[in-house]
Amino acid sequence: MTSNPIFTGAATALITPTTPDGVDYEALGRLIDWQIAEGIDALVICGTSGEAPTLTDEEHMECIRYSVERAAGRVPIIAGTGSNYTDHAIEMTKYSCSVGADACLVVTPYYNKATQKGLVRHYHAIAEASTKPIIVYNVPSRTGSSIEPNTYVEMAEHPRIAAIKEANGDISKIVRTAALVGDKLDIYSGNDDQIVPILSMGGAGVISVLSNLMPRATSELCRKYFEGDTAGAAADQCRYIDLISALFCEVNPIPVKAAMAKMGFCQNYLRLPLTEMEPAHAEKLYALMAEQGLI
Repeated sequence: MTSNPIFTGAATALITPTTPDGVDYEALGRLIDWQIAEGIDALVICGTSGEAPTLTDEEHMECIRYSVERAAGRVPIIAGTGSNYTDHAIEMTKYSCSVGADACLVVTPYYNKATQKGLVRHYHAIAEASTKPIIVYNVPSRTGSSIEPNTYVEMAEHPRIAAIKEANGDISKIVRTAALVGDKLDIYSGNDDQIVPILSMGGAGVISVLSNLMPRATSELCRKYFEGDTAGAAADQCRYIDLISALFCEVNPIPVKAAMAKMGFCQNYLRLPLTEMEPAHAEKLYALMAEQGLI
């Protein structure tokens, strides 16, 4: 871990409440307030769970501006600003910095992808245009592009590339990355089923889907680990594993949107090509939520 991480513990990759009329900012505000009251350590706005690919640029930008204003400095706000086009990512990053976001989460280019050389140039260009720290987001299952451990070493040369959200699912690669970057980059788990394993490799925390439903419990899991209660953190990881699996039984954010609607935080409304959860999957998810006392 670096000496000055953007956050330690759990950051929620927050959903974006929507209705057929657009983004429901009133519901978004209530969610932000509840997450902070429950003890979350940071919030990610307009990431994958926030349905950024189906928001217009205007909605995307307003969600970030609104969230910064609503949070009012109570927790760090991390803006999702990634794109498969570097200039667009730069534009979104510069805007997010201008309205007060504390950091930017930048996913790897998708569809057109990039070579490892292209990835370095992409991230260095964005970091050069930014005034805030950059978290590199590696999620090859969604983007078709994966950052190699040695490539992180090159990225770390830029002072504003501060951290990694690692969701490649390959623990061996993550260990290799940790060995190479040392204390130059913070590593955050991008998978809720790997929080404790990544913390054990010196990780700074998790950017979580689970914490949409359970912000206090997810933050507490991390706190236990940092305070030396490894067994307690591991027990929590195991306790939540079935619910975590259910939250990913269909493509994210379909299940988490259904879960949050069931808890009364938003409508279960998604924009195509996302569709509502299959009834059999929803029934299992709701049963697991009931076991955790969420509904």
